[in-house]
Amino acid sequence: DHDLAAFVVYSSAAGTLGNAGQANYAAANAFLDAFAQWRHARHLPATSLAWGLWSDTSTLTATMDAADVRRTRRAGVLGMDNAEALRVFDTGLRSGLPALVAAKVDVTALRAPDAELSPLLRGLARPARRTARAAAPAVGGLSGQLAGLSPTGQREFLLNLVRAEAAVVLGHTGPEAIEPTVAFKEMGFDSLTAVELRNRLNSTTGLRLPATLLFDHPTPALLAELFRAELGGDPAPAKAAPVPVRTAADEPIAVVAMSCRLPGGVTDPDGLWDLLLGERDGITDFPRDRGWDLEALYDADPDHSGTSYVLRGGFLEDAAGFDADFFGISPREALAMDPQQ
Repeated sequence: DHDLAAFVVYSSAAGTLGNAGQANYAAANAFLDAFAQWRHARHLPATSLAWGLWSDTSTLTATMDAADVRRTRRAGVLGMDNAEALRVFDTGLRSGLPALVAAKVDVTALRAPDAELSPLLRGLARPARRTARAAAPAVGGLSGQLAGLSPTGQREFLLNLVRAEAAVVLGHTGPEAIEPTVAFKEMGFDSLTAVELRNRLNSTTGLRLPATLLFDHPTPALLAELFRAELGGDPAPAKAAPVPVRTAADEPIAVVAMSCRLPGGVTDPDGLWDLLLGERDGITDFPRDRGWDLEALYDADPDHSGTSYVLRGGFLEDAAGFDADFFGISPREALAMDPQQ
């Protein structure tokens, strides 16, 4: 209802380029871009500026550390200072277009083979041409370097490689900060940085590594051993001498511990014996502490989907009383989770 001279909204380049871990944020900003286009199609003033990274502190950059900034640069996006951003703002308003991406792009990073780029950015730069000379060092590759080393030298070489790449991803100044036997998770790796390290090691080793690499091989030392095996560092194992088979009579068997938890209120072996000797039944009515709607749960038709045609079963008492600390689960998470998971 108002005769506006300008209608400007600020969105984010994540809505156009995408960004790992920001699906909801990207969707919200994509809406702003679409809304500006909707207004423009109806001859109403509208400009949506999808901002990239600003070098000066902002709501977004205030939560970013040095490692986050380096990761953004490897994705081909550089930071703009305030003066650059204001010039882009003026240019965007003069363009007459409804939606623009206002980001500073690193063309060199777009051509890097190991850059973590959006497909849209990748298409902005022509790939570097390969020459015969460039292909020459690939002969032998990392396997060739390992071939001239002793087993100990191979392990040290590969461990240093893993530590160096991990240090880059986490933003450390050198590989010394990466302990060989400390789990990646304890160092601060999450799902995004784990994939980033996998991508870097893909490029460095020439192997096709799974996204679950750091979960399957959780320390730098274990990861280095994987590379040694994959790259031919380990010779075929010698045929092992047969191991004498011991019979059951060679030594006595000792039961050192017993534990059980069963329906019928059984929480230990003594409780199980009491249940059996007392000829009691462990089948009981459905418990009322599971959050189930017992009235809606029952249906006499056994073929009815999502219901039960019986109202009795074998259930553990106090199912929520598991040892959360033993499983590495925080008290807050334990209260919110379903023990059946």
